[in-house]
Amino acid sequence: MSGEAESLKIFFRNFVQSGADISGLDLPGANLAGANLSKVKLSGSNLSGANLTKVDLSDSDLTGCNLTRTILAGAVLKKVDLTEANLTGADLTGADLEGASLVNADLYWSALSGANLSHADLSQTNLSKCNLIVAILVEADLFWADLGGSNLTMAKLSGATLTVANLSKACLTMADLSNATLAGADLSGADLSEADLTGADLNEANLAGTNLTGANLTGVDLTLAKR
Repeated sequence: MSGEAESLKIFFRNFVQSGADISGLDLPGANLAGANLSKVKLSGSNLSGANLTKVDLSDSDLTGCNLTRTILAGAVLKKVDLTEANLTGADLTGADLEGASLVNADLYWSALSGANLSHADLSQTNLSKCNLIVAILVEADLFWADLGGSNLTMAKLSGATLTVANLSKACLTMADLSNATLAGADLSGADLSEADLTGADLNEANLAGTNLTGANLTGVDLTLAKR
């Protein structure tokens, strides 16, 4: 791939068409803010520390990408494939990840406040120590995900699957967990004060040291929960 342009962003706009295969790019620290890269194949690329603010990567393939400390604030990432991508310390504040696949991805210590992750596949994903304040995870698949120590204050997790997920010491104050599946989840030391757990499945969940002050437990059976 070659060409001439005044900036990298203009080059991508003029030479990279929707659906192009540009896998394996090595562009750490690149400034591609606002670029349209929808349906582009970027698997295995290195974009660590890049500025991808408000970039459109919807339906793109970013499997196995290095996106450590990458700025993706406000980015459009609908249905993007981020399977096994490294997003450690990435800024995804307000990003739209509806329907995205983040299976086995690493988002340790990432910023996801206000992000839309509804219907996303986050199974076996590392989300520990993340900022997920007011994030939307409606009907997201978080099977076996690691959310230990994360901040999910006022997050929307209604209908989410959190089976055997790690939520130990997580902050879920005022979170919406109505009809969520938390069977076998580790909620030890978690703060669920004022959370809405209406109709949630907590069978075999570990509630040792869990703060449930003011939580709505309507329709919840705690008989098999571990206390």
